[in-house]
This record gives sequence, C-alpha cells and structure tokens, in this order.
Amino acid sequence: MAATQSQHVLRLVLSCRNITAHVTQPGTSYIVAMASSTEQEFLIQYRSKLSQFPRSHLYWDAKVASRVGEKLGFRLKEIGVSNISIDVNEEISIPIHRRRLLTPLFDSLRRVGVEIDGAERLGEIEPS
Repeated sequence: MAATQSQHVLRLVLSCRNITAHVTQPGTSYIVAMASSTEQEFLIQYRSKLSQFPRSHLYWDAKVASRVGEKLGFRLKEIGVSNISIDVNEEISIPIHRRRLLTPLFDSLRRVGVEIDGAERLGEIEPS
C-alpha cells in the first residue's frame, strides 16, 4: 500500500453503458488525466448499440476499452506521468465478466509507455 500512496493511482468506473478511467494525484483525489467511452469519438458506436435488436446489455467492448486506455496513456505522457498503480483489492471487486475486458485497457497503456503497478497481480487472481 505504501507504493500506491507515492504514485499516481488509476481508478476505473465501469457500468454497462460506459467505461471511465481517471488517474489521481498521489495523496489527493485530484484528477490529473481522464478518458471515457462517453467521449465524442465513441458516440456513433454507442448510438448504434442503442438501436440494435436484440438489445445488448453491455455498450462497450474490448476494442473500446483499448482505445480508452490509449487515449489515457497519451494524456498521461503529455503531462509527464509514466508510472501509475492500481488498487488490486478494488479491482477484484469488479465482476469477472467486466474485469476480463480491462486487459486490453492495461495493454494499450503499456504500449503507449505507461507502467502499471499491480496489474500483473490482477491477472494472477483471475480464474482460468
């Protein structure tokens, strides 16, 4: 937990309609960077899923999660943040069907050059 307090912390808000990822400053809840599936880029895809029949219960997928991670990664690099951490206990509380879709988000952050402390532990905990 000491490492989490000295680094920027990634917080995820997941619902059936969107995914929001924001990074907070160490020791405060001040948001330094944020990306979400509610941004303009995803609007067309979201609207198409609304009119789809049979109606889907999940309006974002691995591709959207990956793009949200990429956008967040670019924004973090822009402000000079290259290392973040996650609260593993908080992420474990996310239902497994949504947690599996987070792997592309973490992978896209790594591709941009942002290291994520704790993400490897999250992968070890997932059931096979």
